Amino acid sequence: MFYDKQSRESQNKYKEYLQLIGSLSNLFSLSNAPYLYYRIAEKMFCQAFDAKDLSRGDVSYDAKKDSLGIGLKTFLKKKDNTLQKIAEFNKDISTYNTLSDLDKIKKIAKLRNARLDFTNNLYDIKESIYHCVLRDENKFYLYEEETNHIDIDAIKKTKVTKSSIFFDDGKHEYSFAISKSTLMKRFSTNSFIDDFEINILNNPLESLYGLLDNTKELIKVKIVDTVFLPLYGRNNKVHEKSGLNQWKASGRDRHPNEVYIPIPIKIYKYKPDFFPQRDSIFNMKLPNGDILNTKVCQANSKALMSNPNQALGKWILRDILKLEEGTPVTNDTLLLYGIDSVRIDKISNLEYEINFSSLNSYKNFMDNLEEN
Repeated sequence: MFYDKQSRESQNKYKEYLQLIGSLSNLFSLSNAPYLYYRIAEKMFCQAFDAKDLSRGDVSYDAKKDSLGIGLKTFLKKKDNTLQKIAEFNKDISTYNTLSDLDKIKKIAKLRNARLDFTNNLYDIKESIYHCVLRDENKFYLYEEETNHIDIDAIKKTKVTKSSIFFDDGKHEYSFAISKSTLMKRFSTNSFIDDFEINILNNPLESLYGLLDNTKELIKVKIVDTVFLPLYGRNNKVHEKSGLNQWKASGRDRHPNEVYIPIPIKIYKYKPDFFPQRDSIFNMKLPNGDILNTKVCQANSKALMSNPNQALGKWILRDILKLEEGTPVTNDTLLLYGIDSVRIDKISNLEYEINFSSLNSYKNFMDNLEEN
């Protein structure tokens, strides 16, 4: 798997991080099982093992190391046989709400598999695992297992209740919570790769208070600013002959990879200095680490394009969405992968990073700007 292949130094650092955070559990809970907030667990894992943090990417994994995708989970040990959330499909209700129980879980399985494929394509991931931290009385246990696609052809219902549909595919047991639109997977954690004691401090506040006088360095923020851009145009529709389908526009012969990402005029109202001036070249880093030469183009600086233009289209249409040449992008294409926006992080005036973002991200971003 992963943990056993890492250096002893990295393993020890990871365990020390977990022991440190676990020792502060009385700040949050009086339970004998140490408390571990999942976002902190993700940060510690990436720091200890020098892994890429994917937690801001709205994707199926939380971290990446080389070509391995890693889903990070933390939960109570209980009886070594527990259902845990692995995906949520609340924004996709309209695609499965009226289906029969069997068709409903097959649709959920299709969406789950598509989003695993999307993340694999986005980050050049070849294999993937779950890395789990289980919490027990004054102790942490580490567990890993392979991440699998759901075998749709092998799906069998095992039980249906008012709130959930239980099923398996011959490899794993799953449960789909209907009201919460949440897919759960059963983790049978009967063997562990490591375990260690956690010394929970009786008064962690006093221990933290003593650090104040020694805390002098300010944390440097890498990201200067962030905007979200839609992958669709007016009326919330992916336009037939512009944007991601610019290659279909009339007027001249166009390359099948010719696309642009729309920049709505409202972006400039609230973030007038976010992008460089029109036609100024800047670097945009992709999630896989590649760099595109990019510029803002067209009237009113309404288009984000690469230079050469086909590079952005090749990445989006061929490498990520895996569309054949001549196949248009539609709203259904984006819905399948649970995306409709991109997030652009500004590092400096000439350095930016791009990632895909979940449904309604642009809308929520603009609503927040307008409210404030």
